[in-house]
Amino acid sequence: MSERKSYLVGSGIASLASAAYLIREGHMSGGDIIIIEAEASAGGSLDSSGDPDKGYVMRGGRMLNFSYVCTYDLLSFVPSLDNPSKTVLDEITEFNQRVKTDSHCRLVSNGQKVNSSTMGFSYKDRFDMLEVMMKSEESLSNQRIEDCFEFAFFETNFWYMWATMFGFQPWHSAIEFKRYLHRFIHEFPRINALSGVDRTPYNQYDSIVRPLMKWLKGQGVHFMMETEVTDLEFADVEGEKTVSKIFYRRNEDVNHISVNPEDLVFVTNGSMTSSSSLGSMRTAPLLKSKKESGDWALWEHIAFNRPEFGRPEVFSGRVDESKGLSFTVTLKDPLFFRLMEKFTGNVAGTGGLVTLTDSSWLMSLMLAHQPHFIDQPRDVTVFWGNGLFVDRQGNFVKKKMSECTGEEILTEICSHLNFNEEMPQIIKHANCIPCLMPFITSQFLTREQGDRPPVVPEGYRNLAFVSQFCEIPEDVVFTVEYSVRAAQTAVFQLLYLDKEPPPVFDAARDFRVLFESLKTMFRETYEPPGEHHPPGS
Repeated sequence: MSERKSYLVGSGIASLASAAYLIREGHMSGGDIIIIEAEASAGGSLDSSGDPDKGYVMRGGRMLNFSYVCTYDLLSFVPSLDNPSKTVLDEITEFNQRVKTDSHCRLVSNGQKVNSSTMGFSYKDRFDMLEVMMKSEESLSNQRIEDCFEFAFFETNFWYMWATMFGFQPWHSAIEFKRYLHRFIHEFPRINALSGVDRTPYNQYDSIVRPLMKWLKGQGVHFMMETEVTDLEFADVEGEKTVSKIFYRRNEDVNHISVNPEDLVFVTNGSMTSSSSLGSMRTAPLLKSKKESGDWALWEHIAFNRPEFGRPEVFSGRVDESKGLSFTVTLKDPLFFRLMEKFTGNVAGTGGLVTLTDSSWLMSLMLAHQPHFIDQPRDVTVFWGNGLFVDRQGNFVKKKMSECTGEEILTEICSHLNFNEEMPQIIKHANCIPCLMPFITSQFLTREQGDRPPVVPEGYRNLAFVSQFCEIPEDVVFTVEYSVRAAQTAVFQLLYLDKEPPPVFDAARDFRVLFESLKTMFRETYEPPGEHHPPGS
């Protein structure tokens, strides 16, 4: 084992987790693990940057949940950034015991809170949802969610909460929607309160990526930053295909790494945050093409004439269906946070998403516990938000969201919340940085079997795909859990370990959970949900 090397293309959470499991489960030396990253910083889509003067930026954040068994296993052996006697999981557990989520204002319309304690379903909606849950994935191939429901379904409380919580659009894959229903139906009784969501003490880059990076570097893992992998060469060895060379570009130099048959190669294929563009208070972000980033090029190149590697064009070729916009707001005045606390009834960090249902952009805001960045001063606050319909004209700012500056986005928010009188002061002390992402929901696009490659393609000896675009039966993309499960699967299979990841949590298979969820689906008046316990506890 000491002579074997592992090369990991990309430094997102799937790649970092793969390195961690190679060390813990494969007993590999960190010095034999090389992570190759095109960007100057690691973390992939779990990123954050900035400062109080230039403004903080994070493209997004992922919810955590008790059902993320793979993720929580990873975090259970990564030491805390500041206190090595604790793990990252210890920190997250203690934080959520101290700062409990219980939203009092999940939905807003016409500047007023919406009673979101009921789903708003018709009997037809309920029947259609149960039908989708019972259908096979094969029968839902290439079907959109909107193919399975009537138009009114997409104006229910449920849809507004579900879609904004997870990022769904009506034209997204019915297969993914079905998987999410099975995976998260246990959240139905408390979806309006968001009390089933676990948060990290800071943003996920500071809380997860930074301690994981520190631990990996302490183990001797090498990082080749600002190095773009452009191609892989394959050879036949004893009847199996193996990666034999990794070609890369660094600055203006083109070179390659020779890969031995016993070496391992992990590839992050595709990226949901590829070609992201930042705007400012005075400028709108630009819509970039995939040609301006190499994130898709490698997968497209190696998949040419290799159907076993999937069909990347299914996910990279429909920007109008996959683009979205997020924004990060840095405030040097507490006024906005005070107004939101009064309006919602939640102190920052206890409420979660606030969705403006009458927003033509379908905007949501999230005021996290402060500070949200490790180096954030006490007199600075930061909140994050996003919009799903970025090509629609705003209700107050008569422009597409994708064409708006940070100031215009703040104007739209304040107008929806009736903060008109306070708006000038809020904007004066704010720095809103919009981020346009062409592929942010590309993993949700309609698909069929074979569009995503298996983690370890059949007939390949030393290659694994670890990303949001590999195929893991039953599990759901757009989650940290999917990436970590891919990492575990890849390490266990390539090293021929007598192990496999824990089963995917399927709430719909637990009768108690299903019963409570069905009660919620048919509920016409508010009933406070009982205390939730994971099945089997």
